[in-house]
Amino acid sequence: MNGKVYLIGAGPGDEGLLTLKGKSLLEKAHVVVYDRLVSPSILAYVNPSAIMIDVGKSPKHHQLKQSEINKLLVKLSKEHPDSIIARLKGGDPFVFGRGGEEALELKDNDVDFEVVPGITSGVSVPAYFGIPVTHRGISTSFQVITGHEQNENLSLDFKNIAESSSTLVFLMAIGNMGFIAKKLIENGKNPNLPVAFIEKGTTPQERIVYSTLEKAEETIINENITSPAITIMGDVVHLGKILQWRKKKPLTGKIIAVTRGEKQISEISTKLKNLGATVIETPMINTIPLKEPLDYFHHTEVDLNQLNNFNYLIFTSSNGVHCFFNALKNLNYDIRNLYRKKTAAVGEKTSGVLKDYGIICDYVPQKQNSLGLAEFLKDKINPTEYKKILIIQGNLGDNTLSESFPLASKWIVYKTIKPKELPLWKENAIKSAHGVVFASSSAVKNFVELTNHNIIPPIVFSIGDKTTVTALEYKFSVVQSEVPSIDSLLQKILDYYI
Repeated sequence: MNGKVYLIGAGPGDEGLLTLKGKSLLEKAHVVVYDRLVSPSILAYVNPSAIMIDVGKSPKHHQLKQSEINKLLVKLSKEHPDSIIARLKGGDPFVFGRGGEEALELKDNDVDFEVVPGITSGVSVPAYFGIPVTHRGISTSFQVITGHEQNENLSLDFKNIAESSSTLVFLMAIGNMGFIAKKLIENGKNPNLPVAFIEKGTTPQERIVYSTLEKAEETIINENITSPAITIMGDVVHLGKILQWRKKKPLTGKIIAVTRGEKQISEISTKLKNLGATVIETPMINTIPLKEPLDYFHHTEVDLNQLNNFNYLIFTSSNGVHCFFNALKNLNYDIRNLYRKKTAAVGEKTSGVLKDYGIICDYVPQKQNSLGLAEFLKDKINPTEYKKILIIQGNLGDNTLSESFPLASKWIVYKTIKPKELPLWKENAIKSAHGVVFASSSAVKNFVELTNHNIIPPIVFSIGDKTTVTALEYKFSVVQSEVPSIDSLLQKILDYYI
């Protein structure tokens, strides 16, 4: 069977306004054909193995004509049988999204399709600025009107529009607004009719500019209003100054790329979003737990009974804790056998993860890095017991501890791998970021390699000493957290931008 095409509305830009059905389909899609106005935060939901095809159209520049896009969808459905082909469009597919034309092409070629409605900018963007398109006693209806065609081709019934008491919402009309305003006034519309221009609504670059009908073109020029923007006309515009419900947060308007591993990325991303930032999640490392630990020095799998030989278990990361206990569970090891062993953690975060497994950490250094832990443990452990130390790390963990305790053993409980490539859409999104967060030295190295050193972030936020050293090697400007913790890093980000 041919692949099935889903015409999906992505909404106006804010990832929270994507429908649950749309998100679910993107996560399973085999091919995604997407538009220019689809935000990076929504593209981030796409199945990582999906084929991504950019057919973005901007004013006076089309990567593909609409007729070519129509044919492309048919072609993809035949080339990818039994697959999900997602046609991802800004707003709603059927509200000036030309989804109807695509659906007709699919129908004519016997391609199965489904429409997944999206939240149109004509209603949602004004709402984000406190402007209801209808309001009792002010406006009982609204019209959504395209202003896309050139002036002489703009076949609108200006007489009926001017005589209407509806709220008027113009999409794609910024370039023609002088002509539109002139025709509406000529047909009897009040020159002092309130007008609001909302540029890039629900995105980090959003802004609203108020005007009147007779000054509309002048305002666009003076304020340098550019597309994508919508225009709202009517007395409901006054309510925007009263009902503005969205409070400006400290990181509103900031785009921050987060490069932590896939499993650790959500914590800092959520906190950044709560502070108003738009987050581009770009994992530069991925953690693969090992079913059986490896002896670092002998490159062989270990027998867990060897744990009886150690009195001290040293954990250098949260990943190490999770993967160590995952291996114990996988190999049916009874954790009650650990009861006499002392545990050490590189920092409070790692210590907290140990506590989640029911183990209260014995040693946590004040200086929360490998060197700080090594120095701390030398004051706590008798040199005669150094051979009783087991260091638990990933394959790319540094050698600070093993060099400080040459008689210690080291087990590898997870492997860290880098992404194979960086999708073009994500690379372009990172270029727009105001800052990039790195939580490991390997993430910095992978970032530079994947971007061919073509992206120099305006600022890099580093979580620790080693990460900072690596970032500085690549000539990045760096702000480092006071201690290697998410909360400390967030505070540094706030301090930098506020």
